[in-house]
Amino acid sequence: MKFIKIGAIASILFLLGGCSVYMAAHQPTKKDVSLFRVGTPRDALIAEFGVPVTSGVKDGKKYEIYRFTQGYTEGAKTARALAEGTADVFTLGVSEVVTTPVESLADGNLMVYEVTYDSNDCVDQVTNLTPGAGNASPAQTAPASNNPQATSPPAQPTVQK
Repeated sequence: MKFIKIGAIASILFLLGGCSVYMAAHQPTKKDVSLFRVGTPRDALIAEFGVPVTSGVKDGKKYEIYRFTQGYTEGAKTARALAEGTADVFTLGVSEVVTTPVESLADGNLMVYEVTYDSNDCVDQVTNLTPGAGNASPAQTAPASNNPQATSPPAQPTVQK
């Protein structure tokens, strides 16, 4: 009976083992955000980031908003998967208690950009709308006074023109 219990526990650990390895290997791929610059053709943005979530016309110019998850390079994903697989082997799957939640949290960063185009469908202006990305300039983050209770104004989007 004792062997059946040990066998059942070993089977469960074996089946659960590798979850973090799979998650690490299937994280989102890193996107080339350097394409968000003046002069980039619209087709290049669509090829890299997919269809924009919003399109329209504002102040007589075509604009689009791109929203995507910035992921990791193939090398980083492979290294993470190998490290977690090795940890699984040496700990008989016990490391999954730590590595699976870590992989759940480390699933890339949300990125949001607003782009306006010129008449040739090339980028004319880029605004980084990514929430919490520290887009504020140093002047906007300085305290208003020597009062430690003073708060800084909210961060403003970064605009490239």
